[in-house]
Amino acid sequence: MNLYAREIRVSDSGRRTLAEELRLQIADEIVRGVLPPGTTLDETELASRFGVSRTPVREAIRQLAASGLVDARAHRAAVVARPSEDRLVGMFEAMGEIEGLCAGLAAERMTPAERVHLEAVHEQLRLLIQAADPQRHHEINEAFHGAIYSGAHNGYLAEVAIATRSRVQPFRRAQFRNLGRLSKSYVEHDKVVVAILRGQRAAATDAMRAHILTVREEYEAYVQSL
Repeated sequence: MNLYAREIRVSDSGRRTLAEELRLQIADEIVRGVLPPGTTLDETELASRFGVSRTPVREAIRQLAASGLVDARAHRAAVVARPSEDRLVGMFEAMGEIEGLCAGLAAERMTPAERVHLEAVHEQLRLLIQAADPQRHHEINEAFHGAIYSGAHNGYLAEVAIATRSRVQPFRRAQFRNLGRLSKSYVEHDKVVVAILRGQRAAATDAMRAHILTVREEYEAYVQSL
């Protein structure tokens, strides 16, 4: 598969970089156990396999190291790792608080046009539940959370949310493999959307925090099922 031939739409304003697409594919293989802990990630082999240069591979490995999925040290080949339980819990805990804050602020600050857009993205996710298109669902799910980050109208907070989400993303994606998870996630999102549309900051914060907690629990259930 040649990744240069692919153009992955992730939002109305941008697309994934080649390194980001590589990171997601390699991360999925690590989380699914295709690349078990201890596996050496050879840049040349990966570049050949995906039909790319070593530069995006090197950047993808750097990003994977930030998520704790790869142990990358200077002058040594990168090796597949697993984040410790404490680190993983800490990452999700931070993500829940950050996204909860975004949702709460969005409830107070979203413009009418932004609220309409959020509803439209939420409806897209509903339609995708039956579409059997997990890649498209992942993309629209990112757009859903991105709309809430933007709606908080705090640029710095949005940057922190995006950076943290990038680190947690492989684990968030994995939990969607659980049977019935897409429908459950939609219901959780719906509580967030309703609270935002009603301008209820506390309810929006609580609903988003609960959603992220459930994502973590679903990821743990997925890992136990492997």
